[in-house]
Amino acid sequence: MRILITGVTGFVGPHLVGELHRADPTSEIYGLTWGSFDRQALENAAPGIRLIEGDLVQEASIEKLLTDSRPDVIYHLAAASSVARSWEAAALSLEINAMGTARLFAEILRQKLDPLIVISSTAEIYGRVESATPIGETTPIAPVSPYGTSKAAQDLLSAQFHAGRGLATIRVRFFHLTGPGRPPHFVASSFARQIARIELGLAPATLSVGNLESVRDFTDVRDAVRACRLVTDRSHAGEVFNVCSGRAIVISNVVDRLMEMSRCDLAVEFDPERARLADIPWMVGDPAKIKAATGWRAEIPLEQTLGDLLDWWRERESEESTVNS
Repeated sequence: MRILITGVTGFVGPHLVGELHRADPTSEIYGLTWGSFDRQALENAAPGIRLIEGDLVQEASIEKLLTDSRPDVIYHLAAASSVARSWEAAALSLEINAMGTARLFAEILRQKLDPLIVISSTAEIYGRVESATPIGETTPIAPVSPYGTSKAAQDLLSAQFHAGRGLATIRVRFFHLTGPGRPPHFVASSFARQIARIELGLAPATLSVGNLESVRDFTDVRDAVRACRLVTDRSHAGEVFNVCSGRAIVISNVVDRLMEMSRCDLAVEFDPERARLADIPWMVGDPAKIKAATGWRAEIPLEQTLGDLLDWWRERESEESTVNS
């Protein structure tokens, strides 16, 4: 089995690499890399992984990627993934998320390949849901940010290229993923990093927060990559699955749980700069479809996820402070 992971150096990529290697150590795993990244971490997750530098905005780069990897399965993770940053870089979000996917599909067809393609979509495409009921896969798409719009375009392209050109695409719509390795501009990771820095004496003992009233559906990234592996079956081609826990968590509850894990006393201060433009007040998914199709469910408790995330930041910030001292 030859497996290609685009965006292998992002948050989800290293976790997916480890999941796939544990499930089948004989698979040949190729990863599309971009920018700086921790090569050793990827090689530890899957010894023998083949890393290919490239960029989805360049057709020649995609051609080389597919020629070198000739994949049986593609996990398409590469994306401009920040909602906040998409307001300043809307064109880039569309270029990478929508046009990059279109170029990837076009090259797959040109080379006459027939891989199973798992597309990393997002619950952000649903936008604001009027009633506080779990969001199912048939909920209308109504994104409220440039990021959400770019991912909605990617999601729709994936459905269309399956129906119109026969590509075996499977869309997984991730709700709010978190866990070790999450970048600090995402909410739970921002809190955890601030606490780690405060504990080390690197910052004042005040936790800076944005809107704490929003409700989200948090899923551990390690559960999410297991979902990606389990849906990878030709019988699911053309399908879409929500990857979510089904648990409604108020952001203030995340703050409370992390503060309980803190090793020092903290104050909490609202920072208007951290409030999201066009915030979505409620986003909780219904995992019934993926559970029925694969037996998957979110297994890792939120307390464990947050504890592991906080410990990851403690180790990272401690190492950086040692290097800089």
